[in-house]
Amino acid sequence: MELKTKFRLHRMSVWAGVVVLIANLIAFFVVGKLFPPISPASTATEVAAFLTENRSGILWSVVIMGIFAPFFYAFAVVTSLQIRRIEGGWGIISMIQLTTAVVAPTGWVYPMAVLATAAYRPGRDPELLLMMSDQFWLTYVGVAVIFVLNVASIGLAAIVDKRAKPVFPRWFGYLNFFLALSFFPGVFIYLFTEGPLSWNGLFALWIPACAFPVWKIAMIICLLKAVKSEEQEALEVQARELVSLGTVRAD
Repeated sequence: MELKTKFRLHRMSVWAGVVVLIANLIAFFVVGKLFPPISPASTATEVAAFLTENRSGILWSVVIMGIFAPFFYAFAVVTSLQIRRIEGGWGIISMIQLTTAVVAPTGWVYPMAVLATAAYRPGRDPELLLMMSDQFWLTYVGVAVIFVLNVASIGLAAIVDKRAKPVFPRWFGYLNFFLALSFFPGVFIYLFTEGPLSWNGLFALWIPACAFPVWKIAMIICLLKAVKSEEQEALEVQARELVSLGTVRAD
């Protein structure tokens, strides 16, 4: 593959992350009206009313995420490829990042499919709808703890990079550690129905919800710079090889 084509694909993979971020915001905030979330203390009647009133939006939000969430795979792969540069080949950090990142689309779409199932047929037993709503929020918010390891692996890669021209800036490594910690409280939502550690609480939802776009934007900026630096390195190597080949032929 030509270098120009290769790195065009890499840049497109980074921009795929922008597509996912925008789709996520539209699906949850605008179309599905899922934020702010309903309270864990909501009654079955209240949950049933919410699902009935927002039925169309919920179903369309799942369609949107079903179409655009898979674009995250390209974003995950290009991230691992940059970490691979740091490790000098596929290693423990790049593989941890990749394997924890590939669950992201499923972690978004599957819980939403559960909520869509609850909204799909109006008139179901409110108690059943309450259970399915609980499953949605407990799954969607609770699985965020998986990304603690994902984001931390990116931070670790940035910190251990000893190259003369690092792939990622050092501040980016510390930012990833900080943001990884912000995702951790989500795992405690299974224990609380109110307060900062419930699924609509400050530590479990709102801080991670604010941290995610910050992380995403920082990732996009740093990845674009990393891809550009890799392309420059590849072009320099190619130029040296052409000079060397020309010298050999001249001899």
